[in-house]
Amino acid sequence: MGKKRIIRKSGGIVDQGLKSRSLARVAKKNIVAGTLHIHATYNNTKVLLSDKNGNAVAWSSSGALGFSGAKKGTPFAAAKVGELVGDKAAIIGLKEVDVVIRGVGAGRESALRGFAAKGIEVTRIADDTPIPHNGPRPPKPRRV
Repeated sequence: MGKKRIIRKSGGIVDQGLKSRSLARVAKKNIVAGTLHIHATYNNTKVLLSDKNGNAVAWSSSGALGFSGAKKGTPFAAAKVGELVGDKAAIIGLKEVDVVIRGVGAGRESALRGFAAKGIEVTRIADDTPIPHNGPRPPKPRRV
């Protein structure tokens, strides 16, 4: 029968090739103030950096960094995404940012902490999570 081979997956390590490639594609613009949009779902965390007019400047997500499956929704992956977008913002020359957080995922706070660790001043934090006033109509009672 032979020995069973054990394959260990590297858990929680950012793919350096994907990270360096995404940093290489940053436009060398000069933007002083912007808006950071954090969309944290249960399965993924997406971070978008835009200027004051709402035009997208830089973005990243847990999946774009090489995390797959359930690891995409973790706070660690969200922190790495926040750090990467913070690096992009530093290249652009961003000084201050307003933050809009949407969603109820695990990466809400850690994405913001990872971004703020890069030395960019956070002036305002707004929670814009969509909340239904009454929601959809409930299903009919089940007949057995």
